[in-house]
Amino acid sequence: MTAIVMGAAVWPGGVASPALRRRTERAGRLLLDGQVQQIIVTGGVGDIPPAEADVAAGILADMEVPADLVLRDTRSTTTFENLVEARRMLQAGETVVVVSDAFHLPRSVLTARRLGLAASGESTSLSGANPWRIIRAALREVPALIWYGIRPIPGDILS
Repeated sequence: MTAIVMGAAVWPGGVASPALRRRTERAGRLLLDGQVQQIIVTGGVGDIPPAEADVAAGILADMEVPADLVLRDTRSTTTFENLVEARRMLQAGETVVVVSDAFHLPRSVLTARRLGLAASGESTSLSGANPWRIIRAALREVPALIWYGIRPIPGDILS
């Protein structure tokens, strides 16, 4: 099984946002506990470099996750792109666990399944998170979940 870490912002100085750190550390624990065999970190360069995936890979290295068990998608910039790029790195029929915050997980898992992945989800703890950021992010997810549920997926992506 492979864990897919959904990208999140990088802050000035190349510092992982709390969301990116939570997601990455959760996936790292899954691997170190033997629940997954590899991790795909996702996310290209957003508003602030470097790529989210590179920052996440650094967090995993600090956790002593072997580098050869970490694959990087440094191109994607949306939830949809994160999962399309991760899908390209997987073996056919491989199961995945999508790692994200609880408010983002329904859309992430829905998208992974619409892309043909055998996906489950693993949420992070929101303990200590800024409640206003969480409320704002959760409210954003309502229309995003609807759109991701009905949006057409180009046929060339699924082939």
